[in-house]
Amino acid sequence: MKALCIHAHFDDYEFVAAGTFELWRRRLGAGFAGRVLVCTDGQAGHHCRSRAETGRLRLAEQEASAAAGHYEFRLLRLPNGEVPREACQQVTPGFLAALWKAIRDFEPDYVFCPPVPADPLAGVHSDHVVVAEGVRRVAYMINVPHAFTPEYPADETRSAPCKVPVILNVYDGYMAGANAADVVVDVEEAFPLIARMSWCHQSQIAEWLPWVGRHDMEVPRSIEDWQRTLRRRFDRKNRELGLATGHAVEVFRVTAWGAVPDLAQLRRDLPGIAPDLSPLDALGRRLALWRGENS
Repeated sequence: MKALCIHAHFDDYEFVAAGTFELWRRRLGAGFAGRVLVCTDGQAGHHCRSRAETGRLRLAEQEASAAAGHYEFRLLRLPNGEVPREACQQVTPGFLAALWKAIRDFEPDYVFCPPVPADPLAGVHSDHVVVAEGVRRVAYMINVPHAFTPEYPADETRSAPCKVPVILNVYDGYMAGANAADVVVDVEEAFPLIARMSWCHQSQIAEWLPWVGRHDMEVPRSIEDWQRTLRRRFDRKNRELGLATGHAVEVFRVTAWGAVPDLAQLRRDLPGIAPDLSPLDALGRRLALWRGENS
């Protein structure tokens, strides 16, 4: 089992899919490979550190999180070798080419990425939207071997098929009121590790997020403080989505961007599905229609 989380920023992964990856790792051991792809340079989001210092610090923090969470971390590089600039990410041919190559090189079974917002009243983070739109646009091209050979030259007379993954949308905290869940995964057993991984991002959770003021959070002084704050974040998400549980959960929506699974595959593959919290019957009907099957 191979899973790839594609997101905009250093620290995004820990809040949307880290628990699910950890459940996979615990259940499958060496049979699971998890990779996280960050798509910006991390230089913009701070109030008193220079851009260069912020970028270096955010990179080191993500590497520390990867060591704690036993996942592989990669930084997206455009065909020219540059990392996309935070807060200025755009859907360009170079960005699509870089996503295409990153997915094809890894050949994951599942890709996790942000959702494309449909509600004009929903809040957004520009970088999240661009990553979501980029994955959506490149999805069909994953098994098109010549799509970006101008950017990544190859022998165009010899091609091998490439696995097309199931693509799941994660929860996006910036899209207040516009999130939904097809599959709810109970990650309560991984909560201590999620707290430890996210605690690695000190420049985010102890400096930037309290300062920017979008999360109404106090500055955590210890990991115990942070665990209480993180628990409140999970509880707020549960209330927003109408999930009657006190457990930490991660939620996903199934897209038709890539391979379309059936419900049996999702039940078999995804660890920790909470069937009492997941609208699986409605999801099964939707997947059957997408697959051209009788519901």
